[in-house]
Amino acid sequence: MAALATGGATPSDGATSFQRKVPASSRLAAIAGTRPSVRHGQLLLSSGLPSLDCVLGGGLAVGTLLLIEEDKYGIYSNLLFKYFLAEGIVCGHNLFVASAKEDPADILKELPAPLFDDAHKNQVDEKETAIKSKQESQESMKIAWRYQNLPKVEVSPAASARFGHYYDVSKTVSPELLQSIKWHRFFLPEEMSLHPEIKTCNMTYGYTRLLQSIQRIIYQEGFDGSYPQKKQKNILRIGIQSLGSVLWGDDVCCADNPEDIHSLTKFLYVLRGLLRMSLSACIITVPAHLIQNKAIMERVTNLSDTVVGLESFIGSERETNPLYKDYQGLIHVHQIPRLNSLICDVSGTKDLAFRLKRKLFTIERLHLPPDLSDTVSRSSKQDLAESTKLLSSGCGAMAIGKKHLDF
Repeated sequence: MAALATGGATPSDGATSFQRKVPASSRLAAIAGTRPSVRHGQLLLSSGLPSLDCVLGGGLAVGTLLLIEEDKYGIYSNLLFKYFLAEGIVCGHNLFVASAKEDPADILKELPAPLFDDAHKNQVDEKETAIKSKQESQESMKIAWRYQNLPKVEVSPAASARFGHYYDVSKTVSPELLQSIKWHRFFLPEEMSLHPEIKTCNMTYGYTRLLQSIQRIIYQEGFDGSYPQKKQKNILRIGIQSLGSVLWGDDVCCADNPEDIHSLTKFLYVLRGLLRMSLSACIITVPAHLIQNKAIMERVTNLSDTVVGLESFIGSERETNPLYKDYQGLIHVHQIPRLNSLICDVSGTKDLAFRLKRKLFTIERLHLPPDLSDTVSRSSKQDLAESTKLLSSGCGAMAIGKKHLDF
């Protein structure tokens, strides 16, 4: 009876006979660099950082917007921006790079070089693991006997199957690999010199021209599905750098009550409409620490799908704090979209930190070190207790209460 239900197909080795026969016309064509989500069935693509994909529930959904809140100096947010574009080059996706500060051609030239084999990644970490093992052997710590047989806590969040590629930040992508992809550029100073400045719909000139360029590429290249038979389907990766800054002609970072208070939110509203109707994904970096009106930032967060904030330790008290000596900053996941479900697909890890190694940028689970020995002065212990309060307020509920954790 099962064979009759499946149209006379006989079960093969390792395959069940209860399979639904799907017409070839209704099957989804496989797109390079994507995979369907097992939770909500949405098509996912990698952000370029496997540890970030795991934190976000497996990757970025096609048709969604990833908002990165920049750190104060824009060092690490710019690195995530480059990871997203570099992953598109490796997967053969089309790129659209927009900036008002740096030439898009220069941004592509500074993208990190991909590591196509896991063996290369192991070679990168060989020296660092050797140094760490020497330090652990030299400074071996005696712990209670009942904790000796406990399994070690995984530092970096790991997914069931790795998605994406690894990159070497000490090297740049080869020119041959850049020539093999198709990309589009939007440099605001060039657009202002070529076209007259026209303000429409209470939106700044830069935002208007940027939306027109994105819409034109989506329609002409067929990313909206208007030309399904003429070419193979592909993904358009859109990267917009430092949106909302003064260079874009917006004054949200200059005044508490800006003149164009709804300009940025209108841009995001129209952009999300373009993303929903096309095979595309977008990453935007925003200097959130410069936006004085918090109501505007709340609207920007609500108009985004995924919001990730970076908090760098550069120039802060945590830079010299012994709790954070192995990390360069904290990562705060503010918002994750609910796709085809009532709850969002999030990782169980809430306290996250990032570190920039010699060649790799990784996101790891943040752990508090054990209490110091009895020979340490009382003042240093008080510093650790204050540090745990900072940790609980800045990165989740790692330490609860007024007292620090005792072992």
